[in-house]
Amino acid sequence: MKTFARMACALALVVGGAGSANASIQINGTRVIYPAGQREVTISMENNSSAPVLLQSWVDEGNPKDSPENSKAPFILTPPLVRVDPGKGQTLRIMFTGANLPQDRESVFWLNVLEIPTKPKAKESDTSNYLQFAIRSRMKIFYRPNGLSGNAFDAVEKINWRVEKDGNGYVAECNNPTPYFVSFGSLNFKGVAPEKNLEPKGGMCPPMASEKFPLKGDAAAAAGKLTVEVINDYGGFDTHEVSFTR
Repeated sequence: MKTFARMACALALVVGGAGSANASIQINGTRVIYPAGQREVTISMENNSSAPVLLQSWVDEGNPKDSPENSKAPFILTPPLVRVDPGKGQTLRIMFTGANLPQDRESVFWLNVLEIPTKPKAKESDTSNYLQFAIRSRMKIFYRPNGLSGNAFDAVEKINWRVEKDGNGYVAECNNPTPYFVSFGSLNFKGVAPEKNLEPKGGMCPPMASEKFPLKGDAAAAAGKLTVEVINDYGGFDTHEVSFTR
């Protein structure tokens, strides 16, 4: 008598973290800007695969290990759990529930979309094993209070940069006096080819605070300049050349 062996292994993966896992759901956007006072913000998604998927969505405060059950982020998502058929779309509504957040600067949270594939249909004579992946996408939600000075697009020009030696390399310290988060796709000495390796790790210079980032290349050859690729509100890359001190 044959023994039927099937293995279903659900792995929560951030998109980009596993080269062999491909998401079926396409999210239309790479970040969410939530203006204070707005009733809700929506984001659309599409299932580009040939099979239905189950989507579970929640918001966390920055800890990727937070589950929907223990997250304390002040947002409600509708629908939190939904089936999306192949070729169909889904709109996710994000609503701020109210919280004592700073009103003089932005706050950042993370939207999670977990894509759970349906179980393959098994025939009685099927003895093959199968592996299923539950792929998780994460993107930033920026809560933006009303009346902030300046604007997010010009914030990078206000940042002060200092470069210091760190072992065999260098680090760049940003000091951001503006009320906006500045997200980086890449940060390099001038003349060094950009590597978009900061954004998946959450490369941001926080508002009214400082942060350090690793740098590759020769500080002397850069002639006091850094090349910064800033990710704007629409998810596009804006390249800036900024000065630094040592």
